[in-house]
Amino acid sequence: MEYLHTMIRVSDLEQSLDFFVNKFGLKEVRRREDDKGRYTLVFLAAPDDVERAKEKQAPLIELTYNWDPEVYTGGRNFGHLAYRVDDIYALCKKLMDAGITINRPPRDGNMAFIRTPDGISIELLQKGNPKPPQEPWASMPNTGTW
Repeated sequence: MEYLHTMIRVSDLEQSLDFFVNKFGLKEVRRREDDKGRYTLVFLAAPDDVERAKEKQAPLIELTYNWDPEVYTGGRNFGHLAYRVDDIYALCKKLMDAGITINRPPRDGNMAFIRTPDGISIELLQKGNPKPPQEPWASMPNTGTW
């Protein structure tokens, strides 16, 4: 068995690409548009997974954009995506500076949660051992749901 990808439906492709690529840092690996089916698929990989994703077409996030408008609810019901990161504090700062809400700050130096524009939760986990608690994270409250 081999993990291939996780598909999430997005309501605004450009907004989602801005979030996942420009702010969160994933890389677009490939894209497919289907005129007959009226959808676009965009496959994204974490920076350290790009070569493996190109070679094996995995591990990936598949953004599915249906051209005919739909309303997606219950993103929290999906569960969450999870990424191991080199420096949880630096990434959370970068995301906050880009206007992303840190729903569950990394108070423990190990775990944080953010949400995509469509409400999908993303868990960020510190690579290796947790970082020592530090401000402003240690005393930052949760915002919204995660």
